[in-house]
Amino acid sequence: MGGIFAMAGRLPAEKKNQVLQSMTHRGPDEGDDIVLDAFHLGHRRLSVVDVNNGKQPIANDDRTKWIVVDGVIYNYQALKNELPDTTNYVIESDSEVPLKWYEQEGPSAVKRLNGAFAFVIVDSGQKTFMAARDTLGSKPLYYGENEEEEMVFASELKTLYIVTADVHEFPAGHYYTPEEGFVEYHRIRQPAENEIFSTSESSQMLEGIRKSLGQAVEKMLMADVEVGVLLSGGLDSSLIAMLADERRKTKQPLKSFCVGSADSEDVRRAREVAEEIGTEHYEYIYTEQELIDQLPEVIYHLESFDASLVRSAIPTYFVSKLAAKHVKVILSGEGADELFSGYDYLKGIKDTHKLNEELIRIINTLHNINSQRTDRMSMAHSLELRTPFLDLDMITYAMKIPAELKLKDDQIEKWVLRQAYDGALADEIIWRDKAEFSEGSGALDILEAYAEKQYSEQEVEEARQENEWVRSKQELLYYQIFKRYFPDRSILSAVGHWATS
Repeated sequence: MGGIFAMAGRLPAEKKNQVLQSMTHRGPDEGDDIVLDAFHLGHRRLSVVDVNNGKQPIANDDRTKWIVVDGVIYNYQALKNELPDTTNYVIESDSEVPLKWYEQEGPSAVKRLNGAFAFVIVDSGQKTFMAARDTLGSKPLYYGENEEEEMVFASELKTLYIVTADVHEFPAGHYYTPEEGFVEYHRIRQPAENEIFSTSESSQMLEGIRKSLGQAVEKMLMADVEVGVLLSGGLDSSLIAMLADERRKTKQPLKSFCVGSADSEDVRRAREVAEEIGTEHYEYIYTEQELIDQLPEVIYHLESFDASLVRSAIPTYFVSKLAAKHVKVILSGEGADELFSGYDYLKGIKDTHKLNEELIRIINTLHNINSQRTDRMSMAHSLELRTPFLDLDMITYAMKIPAELKLKDDQIEKWVLRQAYDGALADEIIWRDKAEFSEGSGALDILEAYAEKQYSEQEVEEARQENEWVRSKQELLYYQIFKRYFPDRSILSAVGHWATS
């Protein structure tokens, strides 16, 4: 976990500290770099697994291969068991496992990894390297070339811009080598027609959901530090909190965290859920002025001005700030809407194939919308956020559930998920209507009212002539702040936007 930097060449001495400093929020525990014959690797570490001995960059036995990793490999213990008994490990961290499998199989070994990760491996013996990003792009990675046409990789755009103005987003589910270029190794796809469950198998599906989600939560509790939960009081975060509480590794109560404005619904609902589950609950009430004052900091870390992204990022920023005072890792209910048809615009899609087509489309774009928000806002406070609903096995299972069970005739979204846990929590929790995170936390009304006072419709139209993605007064507010931090227009191609098909 942390921030990575890699460059085919040598970083000028005066920029080394600047690069590492720009990633400190992603890894405040320790940082280091290594200069090789034709490569420079840098890393900032947030220590979660093998807390005392997981420093990076990590070398193999003869120091001809090196790796820097951001993220977590959930199946690393199983992968260790599949390696030869003679394999020598320098540390106990999950981050070493991709390097060991690279030695066995080369770049294609990335297909074996289950996790949220981005990494770069340098193979100085073969004078080559590889970079890779996980299937969903849960962890960020960007790349470009400097003036000497040397490739550069970094976790965030702000770091990459220290070296080059040529910036591009590394595609999710791909690896890159100089010999092969970009190779897609995995992508979420439609299940075969014969893999879709029959509606008559509803009882088996309910059990399958409980099993898959329980295993995903168990998987993501993997850490050598305390893990907490983000609790908004809605269905998704409440289920994750309940399952995490049941599976917690210590006798200490699970810590839960919620933020909102003084009269926000999320705060009240989260208190009710925390009391029912028995979590050690923390909350923070932000003021209208505080929310507005933090906009520049949010946009700087988010590296986006997309209106829907920014307004949902603000409560995530505050709840991450709160949680980081108590834990290093937090679980979130993100992803349930994408798996179980939780968005209003999906309610008219009754055909399973067509629904899956749209759900998979938005899942495959999460890397530069919702996943970007959760990663950047949590890492802004040196906190790792994990999303059990977006576990690959969970996604595979959910895509096999027919559309009519995700949205029943009475228009209850995520019906099959609610039904799977009916009775596990109070009815008002399981069957509560969905609310947008920014709406439930009180952020939406505050931001709309503030932006309305700042600009005229003519100013919005003039800004739209410069950038077609400035679509409202709210977005213009964010865009003006964004440009102060990122004035180079090359960044616009790396900014994602929420859009329905």
